[in-house]
Amino acid sequence: MRPKAVLIGPPGSGKSTIGAALADRLGVTLRDTDADVEAAAGKPIGEIFIDDGEERFREMERAAVAAALTEHEGIVALGGGAVLAAETQEALAGHTVVYLRVGLSEAIKRVGLASARPLLVLNPRSQMRKLLEERLPIYERLGTVAVDTDGREPADIVAEITKALEDA
Repeated sequence: MRPKAVLIGPPGSGKSTIGAALADRLGVTLRDTDADVEAAAGKPIGEIFIDDGEERFREMERAAVAAALTEHEGIVALGGGAVLAAETQEALAGHTVVYLRVGLSEAIKRVGLASARPLLVLNPRSQMRKLLEERLPIYERLGTVAVDTDGREPADIVAEITKALEDA
């Protein structure tokens, strides 16, 4: 059992939106590992960061990703920072990994400056730039398919991914 595709990318790249639309198009379900972490913790990610710390969140995230990659046959959307873990990078080998590319200004517009995302609380624009710089090489390396999302409608992005999956 393995996912049809695993979506990666920074906050605001559209993993949740595109994941839901892609799953619908392919007639499968979407599994969002951030939602899995929240369900396991019984609280939102922001509260996990505050109450338990980022290290505990990352531990839960690694477990959620490992489970999703072995238990889910549909589309899996990973949290933006999930790819930082070496274990996750190794686990993604052999999977169809779709990297949703987004530029800084588009990501900020989508996420919003008053974000509830814990890593973007202080100076969201600067933090987003830092996240992109840190994670971009990892996203690029792990993605077996890369799709630009800036200025595009979800249906067009889903069509491009669907074609890439058919051609793979």
